[in-house]
Amino acid sequence: MKTNEKLIAMAIAAMIGITGCNSSASQNTVKETEKPIVQEVVTPEEAQIQEPIKEIDLQQVKPNEAGQIMVLMYHHIAEPEAEWARTPENFRRDLEVLYEKGYRPISLKDYATGNITTEAGYTPVVLTFDDGRQNNFNMLQKENGEWIIDPDSAVGILEKFHEEHPDFPMKATFFINDNIPFGQKEHLEFKLKYLIEKGLDIGNHTATHVDFTKADADRIQKELAGIVNLVGKVLPDYRIDTLALPFGSKPKDKSLMSYLEKGIHEGITYQNIAILEVGWDPYKSPYHKDFNSLAIHRVRASDLEKYVKGVGLYDWLTQFEKGSRIRYVSDGDPNTVTVPEKYQEVLDPNKVGERSIRTYTIEE
Repeated sequence: MKTNEKLIAMAIAAMIGITGCNSSASQNTVKETEKPIVQEVVTPEEAQIQEPIKEIDLQQVKPNEAGQIMVLMYHHIAEPEAEWARTPENFRRDLEVLYEKGYRPISLKDYATGNITTEAGYTPVVLTFDDGRQNNFNMLQKENGEWIIDPDSAVGILEKFHEEHPDFPMKATFFINDNIPFGQKEHLEFKLKYLIEKGLDIGNHTATHVDFTKADADRIQKELAGIVNLVGKVLPDYRIDTLALPFGSKPKDKSLMSYLEKGIHEGITYQNIAILEVGWDPYKSPYHKDFNSLAIHRVRASDLEKYVKGVGLYDWLTQFEKGSRIRYVSDGDPNTVTVPEKYQEVLDPNKVGERSIRTYTIEE
């Protein structure tokens, strides 16, 4: 309802109220010949969508929300550097490089749903950690008996970096198995609760790190429901709805693929909004016509050429800088999708949803 229409409705309602006060009839009675005034209720979501587009200097910021986003894949944070291990020193370097080059973390859930609130001119990046290793979230006991978070664990490093760089959000997803996630069974409840309290996320990596190429429907559902059950005992209100495929594996029988998205085992249900592959490259904008939240590619966060030559984190940073890959650049407005005019054709109106689309021409 437009503003003027709302004001008229309110005025009429006020007049009826005054008349009712002078009537001998009950104030709550409406005559059959009268129609009650019903004012439109605008939900917070609708109010947000109705906000005017935030003005920015398009030629200076050069937003392109049809560009690509990196979903970085880590495993161990430990010495020495290896195929599936990133040293604490190198992980800190990764964060520093990302920060200096204008990348800012967002949650995987926000990426999958297109809820991107990254500041104008910056690029969202998603951080993920597989296997729930103890070096991802380790506790150390001091001489006085006090327990502290290991400053060289992934969580400790992320927290410290965020303290030093408040504009670098502490966002990441930790994909766990049911093998005492993060080790130290006595600290499991604290660790799971701490992650959520800090705005981090927990994802599903299956109960036993199963190879889906060898699993039938029952096994797939048991594996995925197992993690939902484990986390639910500690965090009953938290929703596990993201999955990282162990080994990047998928069922050979295509009819079983639907069980990766949703299923039920012994009364425990699950439904994933994002499924991560291993992949070797940045993935599409969530507004792109070819974006599939159930088949998201990842980038291995390593610079060991033996394992990631040409397709590691630093290779893609270089490709973005050269312009051989198109980088997502935020307009700072979650209710608007801004792209250079020539990229409008790759947007999917259904994925854009109720957001406004703004196009512009880059001046040479």
